[in-house]
Amino acid sequence: MIGARWAGPRPGIRCTPLRRGRGDPWLAGERSVPYTIRPAEGYTVDADTTGYLKEHVDTGDRWVLNFGPQHPATHTTLRLVLELDGERIARCTPHIGYLHSGFEKLGEVLDYNQYVTIVSRMDYLSPIANDICWHQCVEKLFGIGITPRCKVLRTIMAEIARIQNHLLCVGAAGLDLNAFTGFIYAFNVREKIYDLVDYVSGQRFHPDWTRVGGLMQDLPCAGRGDETFKAMVKNLIYKEVPEAVADLENLLNRNRIFMDRTQGIGVLTKDEAIAWSMTGPMARASGVRRDLRKDSPYLCYADNWDGDGAEAVKFSVPVTEVGDAYTRYLVRCEEIKQSCKIIEQLIDRIPQGPVDTFADGKAVKPNKKDVYGSIEGLIQHFELIMTNRGWKAPVAECYDGVETANGELGYYIVADGGPRPWRVKTRPPCFINYQVVAKLAEGHLLSDIVAVIGSINVVAAELDR
Repeated sequence: MIGARWAGPRPGIRCTPLRRGRGDPWLAGERSVPYTIRPAEGYTVDADTTGYLKEHVDTGDRWVLNFGPQHPATHTTLRLVLELDGERIARCTPHIGYLHSGFEKLGEVLDYNQYVTIVSRMDYLSPIANDICWHQCVEKLFGIGITPRCKVLRTIMAEIARIQNHLLCVGAAGLDLNAFTGFIYAFNVREKIYDLVDYVSGQRFHPDWTRVGGLMQDLPCAGRGDETFKAMVKNLIYKEVPEAVADLENLLNRNRIFMDRTQGIGVLTKDEAIAWSMTGPMARASGVRRDLRKDSPYLCYADNWDGDGAEAVKFSVPVTEVGDAYTRYLVRCEEIKQSCKIIEQLIDRIPQGPVDTFADGKAVKPNKKDVYGSIEGLIQHFELIMTNRGWKAPVAECYDGVETANGELGYYIVADGGPRPWRVKTRPPCFINYQVVAKLAEGHLLSDIVAVIGSINVVAAELDR
């Protein structure tokens, strides 16, 4: 370090062999629900940091490094204040607030449909998942049921959003550790997904796709048997996504450098994951068998989703017990494959019929055909958009959550009977998962912080609501 003078040997620096444990990981052969991803026999690491932290309590030779908020490895506006003992992280203090946007406060001045333009900007890696969660909670508040066609389309796009998010996470994790090719593999497919999102919503990045009781519009090809939509989705799940995941796994799964940089790094035990309220891949990589699609099913994850006894979609939940950065990567790769299987079960079963619920009460905006073609539709539209009219929500409060790529995303709404919420509270998965970053980083080398952050997949817009 330029300008640093050490009285004796430089602390924290010693000749250390490469980490052990280049075992060949594999996925469990039994595809039960849930099944377990197990690393190879003999998987050992020498990254036990507890003893180091207990022995090195003298702060005399430590120095402070600001990691972020403008650092390419954070991928966003994160700031970590690192107290270093040589190359070891003795203490990590996360700071948030650099991207505060007042998202929750805006929910008090926008109505139940307008607010969807805000929620899609929280987890901008998979915005449709935010749209679906918000309006699912609003529909629970109003007691509105959606049509089978809407359920199928929402489920398909929710899984597309999961794939979209996981691809960026695993691609960026490789990029952070100098595997640039993996990043290109992931982003090439994400561009195809953006084309699909643009097709169904008219916007690539912030689709604002859902509405109370339905969607902003039906599929553009709805009058032609949904063939264009089906062709685009099938190209993704049968060709583009499997090829990209296979390329990523061939590049990273047995890559010695990638394994050395991630195995044994940021270990989180099952008990710790439960104590810290972890959800999503963060929890499942540590052995917590929890997935809202199984434990609190909704949409097509629940039985009888069409009202005629249809079975819930079948899929497996990947779980592993190790809980390090490497197994979090493995869980995400397997979840991409499971999402493709879910979509495969639904893509040829899209029901015909309306995509919106035309409620008797003033809660659902009618489509343009009804507005221009019937006096009832015109009055319904007029009553909803006029400033002195609008929503008549019940005086109540409710919470609902969904399983997104990073974990449980939920909204808590307090309604006072007016046209807009009295209070909106978000339960973002990244905010909950990020609180454990200090525990995961302390005791590791400075270079390991990149792998830790990449395995959490932090989205700053969810932290600074």
